[in-house]
Amino acid sequence: MAGQTWTVPAEGGYLYSDELSTVLRQQVQPLTKFRQLCDAQDGTQKGLNRGERFNWNVYSNVGTQGRRLNENAQMPETGFTVAQRSMTVTEAGNSVPYTGKLTALAKQDVVTIIDKTLKDDARKYFDIEAYLQMKNTQLRFAPTGGNSATAITLDTNGVCSTTNNLALGTGHVKAAGDTMKERNIPPYILDDYVSISHPSTYRGLKNSLETLHQYTETGLAHIFNGEIGRYESFRFIEQTFIPKGGAADSTTYDPWAGTADPWNNALSSWSFMLGADTVTEAICIPEEIRAKIPGDFGRSKGIAWYYLGGFGLVHTLDSANNSKNARVLKWDSAV
Repeated sequence: MAGQTWTVPAEGGYLYSDELSTVLRQQVQPLTKFRQLCDAQDGTQKGLNRGERFNWNVYSNVGTQGRRLNENAQMPETGFTVAQRSMTVTEAGNSVPYTGKLTALAKQDVVTIIDKTLKDDARKYFDIEAYLQMKNTQLRFAPTGGNSATAITLDTNGVCSTTNNLALGTGHVKAAGDTMKERNIPPYILDDYVSISHPSTYRGLKNSLETLHQYTETGLAHIFNGEIGRYESFRFIEQTFIPKGGAADSTTYDPWAGTADPWNNALSSWSFMLGADTVTEAICIPEEIRAKIPGDFGRSKGIAWYYLGGFGLVHTLDSANNSKNARVLKWDSAV
């Protein structure tokens, strides 16, 4: 059987070993960050027995702006449109089977080890799902002409048309912030937007700032896991789990397998700039650890994590098939 057994050292036999250290050591685990940025909370109380679909409405502005009236003029009439978005709730999980013999003979606590390993696996699943929804945004930006340090080109069709030949810098952050404000994208928290990417993507940005004090500002409370500071109304979060790359022309990029596909110039990688109302998570059954009912007279056991829910990008194309309500910008590249 696949899983943990006593007879194969790498699968469980090493759990005895004479004079075995009592310290539980694991392979390197990345710190995952994306799930915390799913800020649309209306799906968290979906609950059971309500079907597999979760829907939400997006209301347009009125068709005609209100204006001055002449004394004898009739009150104008207008209206608005309603667009409905939806997502499908799905099951997710993973399990590790193990034998009764392994638990009987092992010196280390088999259940504790499997429990910790599965929790790490579950955290990674949620980050991938949240990332994939943000990746669906229609708004992609890159340096104008591929190498401008101050100007950006914004694509609104979900595909970046610019070959990005420059690392993310302060000029791009300023231009992205201006673009978001002029599109009336609401701040993620207080007056700030949020940006998330890899430490190396932010390296040039951090190097160009004069002092750490200027970057973080005295008294700033870091409220997000992985938050490293604030600049130009952006709070920056570093993550190391979702792989780099995946430009518009990529065919091999795969976050599920951890397969990176760096941009051709290798000078930068993706970064998301987030306003409010970005991704919702609909939860029917929150993630939980479950034990398998022992089989074969207690000789066959197992532990699993299980979740019933889903993730959805809140604002996609509106009823007029444009992206004016999108809340996520992606620093991207065509190749």
